[in-house]
Amino acid sequence: MTACAIEGGTAGAATAADPGPETAGPGPDGPGEAEETGGRGGPGGVGEPVGAGEAGGAGGRAPGAPHAPDALTLTADGAYGARLTAAPVPPGGQRAWYPERWTLDGPEPYAVPLPLNQPEEPDAQVVPLADGRVLIRRRVADRQMFSLLYPTGPATGELALGAVECEGMVLLPPSPDGRSVYGLTAGDHSSLLWLVAGGSFGPELVAEVPGHCSGGVWLDRAGRMLALDRRPAGGGPVKAVAVDLERNGEVTPLLQIAPASDDRLLLADPDSGLLLIRSNAPGHDRLGWGVLGSCLPVRFPECLRPADGAVTPFAVQPGQMLMPESCAVALRVDGPAGSWVGIWRPQGRRLHQFAAPEGWSAGAGFWTRDGVLHLPYATPSTPCGVALLDAPGDEEPPPEPGGTADGGRGTEPSAAAAPPAVCKPVPLGQAPLHRVASTD
Repeated sequence: MTACAIEGGTAGAATAADPGPETAGPGPDGPGEAEETGGRGGPGGVGEPVGAGEAGGAGGRAPGAPHAPDALTLTADGAYGARLTAAPVPPGGQRAWYPERWTLDGPEPYAVPLPLNQPEEPDAQVVPLADGRVLIRRRVADRQMFSLLYPTGPATGELALGAVECEGMVLLPPSPDGRSVYGLTAGDHSSLLWLVAGGSFGPELVAEVPGHCSGGVWLDRAGRMLALDRRPAGGGPVKAVAVDLERNGEVTPLLQIAPASDDRLLLADPDSGLLLIRSNAPGHDRLGWGVLGSCLPVRFPECLRPADGAVTPFAVQPGQMLMPESCAVALRVDGPAGSWVGIWRPQGRRLHQFAAPEGWSAGAGFWTRDGVLHLPYATPSTPCGVALLDAPGDEEPPPEPGGTADGGRGTEPSAAAAPPAVCKPVPLGQAPLHRVASTD
């Protein structure tokens, strides 16, 4: 289960391999050219293109920073969201945090506050479930306490699930099955994966993964295959691995771009197999893409490294079966002036940049199958809103400086180089490196 090399590079040519059967289920030219599109809804000029140095929307946390209060977490299908939010602060008073659930799949979005008898700590973490309940993780001394919250008329109901004795835990993104929530406790020598909601008897230890793990990306729609970014116990580069939750946490390699590179998986689309990867194999951290199960190398498009911003993907258009290059990808662009929205397709070779709605929960959003991006936001006048942005069309751009007419070399944002004659996923040490090199 290995993946992937740099297109046209010298780091070697491994492949993006399938994790196994599913039984259940600052470029030289600066930012890419922005184009007009039919953006709809939302304040703050959402849908208006922005150029280099223009930011739409308020600034947010830097990529990779911990979730902070007011950050919105969405279910895998985008039907519900949950966040910690603050009650109005009286003069001289102290800010009080409480959970809030957003319903996003109806004709009008709305938020339901879920306060209890005392305010929550700002380091509490909430995750929505597909049935409308919200899981909350609280730290109490050296224990992590878990409860399910739900509205009961004017009050909030709470179902205690149990606790795990550990100093720190991070809840992973909601499982695609809508019922399960997993937590990760990372140590220097091993990391523990816990099922904290959806089990039979409270929190359950489901896997121990050697090394220090972080991240968390789902590779299928059944909630079986989970990708984690792992640093070996003895030190070394970070490599993404796949954890099979139906085989007692069996771990297999997922990304192998170069022996000494840090290769992290940021996002995966189970329908098309599209993978969004961050790696320093090109010499410094770059955002690239590959295809799960493909023998083609990872590509690192120039348009995905704008000179004035850091780019982080947060949503992939679903339903594009076996068509990874046609998937629209939503990206958060963070720059000195704030955060705005980028939209890109692998086949389009261009980063479209748009102003975000005022009050956008930066990095939160989901696609519909027909290519409409939903961006949740909150303002004093609209405490729960969703702005809609149509994915722009792509026209074939002229070749970039240093590229070829067909764009099939180097790190250009292009179609793939010619595949090796034997198109079969193989481990890195057995990959046909000479055949990829010969395409240059």
